[in-house]
Amino acid sequence: MSILVTGGARSGKSGFAEKLMSSLADQAFYVATGQAFDDEMNERIALHQQQRSQSGYAWETLEEPYDLPDLLKRLSGEKAVLVDCLTLWLSNVLLAMEGFTDRQELIESEITRLEDSVRTFQGNLILVTNEVGDGIVPEYALGRLYRDLAGRMNALLARQCEQVFLVTAGIPIELKSREYRL
Repeated sequence: MSILVTGGARSGKSGFAEKLMSSLADQAFYVATGQAFDDEMNERIALHQQQRSQSGYAWETLEEPYDLPDLLKRLSGEKAVLVDCLTLWLSNVLLAMEGFTDRQELIESEITRLEDSVRTFQGNLILVTNEVGDGIVPEYALGRLYRDLAGRMNALLARQCEQVFLVTAGIPIELKSREYRL
């Protein structure tokens, strides 16, 4: 079963996703996509690690900032997998392709690879992502490109997942069961 958990920054997405995974499997891989480029991000990563270690759940942490589609292909059929977070992965890929004239097409290709990995994943998979399109239109082209790519990525992956949760103010709401279909 694949599940997408989305919401705003500090909405409680990660905590909910971790608790949900612990209800689905006795142990899981925790795929961390974030990279620490400054002290503040180091602190965030350390806090997440501390919270996981204190939870008493059997997490095995893997770090994969770039080739998430390939990692998910390799982990399919293994223990359960929680990925936190897709929008950090997307920013890593976006920045790694800076200066490429066909950057948008390359990133869309990576998103398609990720979608394929999620669609074919065997086992329990929880994906955490940020809902970035609810705010103002970014002033800079890079910010607009990121917002647009993240929105498309989230929509594509939501279609592949059996459940989609929106977490707001720490309250998760399951969306797929409420989906209006034309």
